[in-house]
Amino acid sequence: MPSSEPSPRRAGRPRSAEADAAIMEATREALVDLGWSKLTVGHVAARAGVAKTTLYRRWSNKGELVVHAVAALFDELELPDCGSLRRDIECVVLAFADLLQRPGTNASLMAVVAESTHDTVLREHIREAIVERQKRLVLQGRERAQARGELPADSSDPAEDARLVDMIFDVIAGAVVHRTLVSAEPVDAEWASRFTTLILHGLVAASAP
Repeated sequence: MPSSEPSPRRAGRPRSAEADAAIMEATREALVDLGWSKLTVGHVAARAGVAKTTLYRRWSNKGELVVHAVAALFDELELPDCGSLRRDIECVVLAFADLLQRPGTNASLMAVVAESTHDTVLREHIREAIVERQKRLVLQGRERAQARGELPADSSDPAEDARLVDMIFDVIAGAVVHRTLVSAEPVDAEWASRFTTLILHGLVAASAP
């Protein structure tokens, strides 16, 4: 019987960095093309042109592999210094929305999040590989704003500071993900500006004409 898995893209054994990039891309493409239930490690290995053992040396199961492939996309996000806390927030909101609107990103993220609703291990992989890693942007932005004198210094309670970082991340990421992927509404410069006003000054300021 002929194999149902696609033919490898390339011959030979790629170097490690090249193999990693090929595996991440192949995983996302397979997830979009086949869906979660039909995707196998064999499909990914064949698409990437590597042996299945190469994948299993890096990731213990399909869920871990898929989450890391999605996480690699979000690692592209950076927080450029746009001159002020307001502009930094607007810039990262627009960059995040742009990333989410890529077909491969939104389909991959939606698929893995949907599967995680009944898989607690997968949900933990998402938390560790995507959510916790991306909180670096909040930490960078907060430290930069503190250096400019736009925000007060850290409190004497590290746990409280960590809770604040968590909340900032949840508010910004949650709003952009919901508007982009759930409501399917645009995140443009005007929306980013009004949202940033809400974040910085609250409901009263955001409601003012």
